[in-house]
Amino acid sequence: MQKWIMSGLITIACVFAIVLIFTLPGKEEVAQQEKPAMPEITMDAAAAEATLKAQSCISCHGDQLQGGAGPNLQKIGSQMSAEEIYTIITKGKGGMPSFKDKLKSEEIANVAEWLAEKK
Repeated sequence: MQKWIMSGLITIACVFAIVLIFTLPGKEEVAQQEKPAMPEITMDAAAAEATLKAQSCISCHGDQLQGGAGPNLQKIGSQMSAEEIYTIITKGKGGMPSFKDKLKSEEIANVAEWLAEKK
């Protein structure tokens, strides 16, 4: 009787493992989920600055982007691409909150493009 129970449990475990193998996302799918796609936009510097002020970005990054509670962004474009900045604004990182629910993806892309030009 114990052999039948053990055989049944092993069979169930094997079936469960096979199901997981075919249903879990692969490395490529996980990488795509981690890196949101940045939409194509025409950068508008005035709108980007207005977004920074409206979202209180200057409270952490300073009114001249000199830093404070958040990092200095005055020359962030020489360190990061627009896509990398877009990902951080969208998903958040460390103490930086995510803005994907507060801003449209086009607004985030505009701010990312504007910041990427700061070199």
